Amino acid sequence: MRRAKRAVLVFFIAWLALVLAAPLTLPAGSVADLSGRANAIDNSEAIDGMNPLAWVVYTLGDINCHQLSERSFTINDNQMPFCARDVGIFIGLVAGMAIVVLLAPRFSWLVLAALVLPILVDGGVQLTGMYESNNLLRLLTGTLGGVGASYLLGHFADWTRSAYGRSGVEEK
Repeated sequence: MRRAKRAVLVFFIAWLALVLAAPLTLPAGSVADLSGRANAIDNSEAIDGMNPLAWVVYTLGDINCHQLSERSFTINDNQMPFCARDVGIFIGLVAGMAIVVLLAPRFSWLVLAALVLPILVDGGVQLTGMYESNNLLRLLTGTLGGVGASYLLGHFADWTRSAYGRSGVEEK
């Protein structure tokens, strides 16, 4: 199981590296306002001329993220393919899985709640329109939420293994 968790950690590191590298592979200042909607492809004209690596990452960002320019960071004077909160989640997935792999902490519902509650409150209250978060807070709450997701994922893998054993068939 530890090997599987390490593989997930490597995947999360690779994904974060691609997200951070994509704007660096493009000419400085060539990606401006990508504001759009989540769950829609609405920036294809800006993305189509990109190199293959950037095209894949920015297309995935376009499909999965609103990419609002005021809620996104820039690298190389290019808007990142995902918003600040999503980048925080990706950072948190790496940090959380590294903690799970290296420290193997015991599971606690209180710890999980402490990790995911900030993103739920920040994102939820912002969704009501009564409050506007800032990118640093979005990055921080996203990071905590990502750590929480990895924390839960690592323990879910342990629970599944103990319930079903190595064979994948429920043990009696």
